[in-house]
Amino acid sequence: MSETLANAPLEGGETPAAVPPPLVTLRSVGKTFDNGTRALHGVDLTVGKGEFLSLLGPSGCGKSTILRLISQLDSPTDGDIRWEGTAADPKRREVSFVFQEPTLMPWAKVFDNVYLPMRLKGVGRKTAEPQIMHALESVGLADFRAAYPRELSGGMKMRVSIARALATDPDVLLMDEPFAALDEITRFKLNDDLLRLWDERGWTVMFVTHSVFESVYLSTRIAVMTGRPGRIAQSIEVDGPRQRTQEFRLSEGFSAIARRTSDALSKAMSA
Repeated sequence: MSETLANAPLEGGETPAAVPPPLVTLRSVGKTFDNGTRALHGVDLTVGKGEFLSLLGPSGCGKSTILRLISQLDSPTDGDIRWEGTAADPKRREVSFVFQEPTLMPWAKVFDNVYLPMRLKGVGRKTAEPQIMHALESVGLADFRAAYPRELSGGMKMRVSIARALATDPDVLLMDEPFAALDEITRFKLNDDLLRLWDERGWTVMFVTHSVFESVYLSTRIAVMTGRPGRIAQSIEVDGPRQRTQEFRLSEGFSAIARRTSDALSKAMSA
């Protein structure tokens, strides 16, 4: 049976640290698509305010589907999703989504790509400009406001995508394998930048990845999922410093958590 993340035991009988106040909770959530594919079944998942929670599991296990349900880009077939202990309702929360591809408009300059979500909300360009420039400065791209996507590297394009999410000042940042297509050096740098922004902005982050090592480096908690139909098999607390560096990545503690996570993933995939 799937375990509720807030109460799931760790391997070796350890008791997880108390989670922050719940922000969003999935209860017995299932999703079956129109073609009959059963993506999720009985997902119980509590996400605490300010957490950095990674969803780790095999391809096709429903990790991205969970993000789409939370962002209301899709609706669950079964179960319910509750925000701060109340049933999901029209009350708006600021949720930003960063996809695997930067999804930039090739005909628009960097500034206008970041401006897009604010423009769709009816915010005037001049009113939005300070917030947009602050977002670009946060990702180191203020000098590229007038550049076109074709003039940027892959890592810079992903920074624009993150800046676009920053510009709306979200409560929750959903990230669907945003660094998967990047080289390792760029990926490590963006991991560090993301942790810095998470710490500065006080976001709640849900991050989808296939990488055990990336999940351990970034997260305060990892939810390991089974194969399709996906469910939460185990929750693993990451006991590491909030500000992480190469020193943490090379530490014995990091290696121990990575081994535990890898073992949990192997068991979940064979479940």
